[in-house]
Formats: sequence, C-alpha cells, structure tokens
Amino acid sequence: MEYKRFNNTILARIDKGEEIIEKLMEICEKEKVKLANVNALGAVNDFTVGLFDTKEKKYFSKNYTGDYEIVSLTGSVSTMDGKLYNHIHMSAGDKENKVVGGHLNRAVVGATCEMFIFVVDGQVDRKFNQEVGLNLLKFD
Repeated sequence: MEYKRFNNTILARIDKGEEIIEKLMEICEKEKVKLANVNALGAVNDFTVGLFDTKEKKYFSKNYTGDYEIVSLTGSVSTMDGKLYNHIHMSAGDKENKVVGGHLNRAVVGATCEMFIFVVDGQVDRKFNQEVGLNLLKFD
C-alpha cells in the first residue's frame, strides 16, 4: 500500500493480497483521521459482505472468491468509544456481470484498489441503539 495526502483528501493504492478495511484503518490511524467519507474501486478475489436483518437484529454474511470488479465501495469512518470505527458497503461484479454486495466485512485485493478518503474536520461518535440493533451516529 502507498498513499498520499492532499490537504483533506487522501489517495491510496491498496495492493494485491492486502485487505482493504485493514489498510483503510491503518491510514486513518497514521493520519489521525476521526471522520471521513470513503470511495474506492478496483478488483478483489476474496471478500465477505452481509445484510443486517432488522427483525433478528443480526448480520448474515456470505463469502465470495474469484475475480470480481469493485462496482462501488463507499462508506464512512467515525469513532466509537474512543476508537476508529468504519461503516463500509461494497458491490462487486463477476465475469457474468452479476453483482453482489452489502455491508463489507473484509475484502482482499485481487489486482489493485484505488481509494479516496475525504477527511472531514471534526469528530462524530457512534452509540449502540437497542431498538435498531446497530451502532448509530450520535450527534451531541
């Protein structure tokens, strides 16, 4: 992985074999990012995405392997309990142009991943919401 910061924008290249969320969080820690919007594209060959079931209040995840193009990777970085917290979704298409996606648990780069991290001045924490069953943004 390599990256360069341009004021409040960070452009990163995540390399083959590296895990996307791990590298995103590594960059945010190094650059002291507390709040950001994230967008990326590229190719992955091993990833896990899930769906939050609102009735059961739990995630159901599925793993995919093979050659996939990232159609969309978008999300946010914030904080919770003093630690960095990410909320990322990804859609990826196979050679049949079938797309799968959902909440991103992990993704290993198959060729490259180009990621823009748009840093926002400030900090917004999250707090677990019992009714919804998720860690929601908390505005004080």
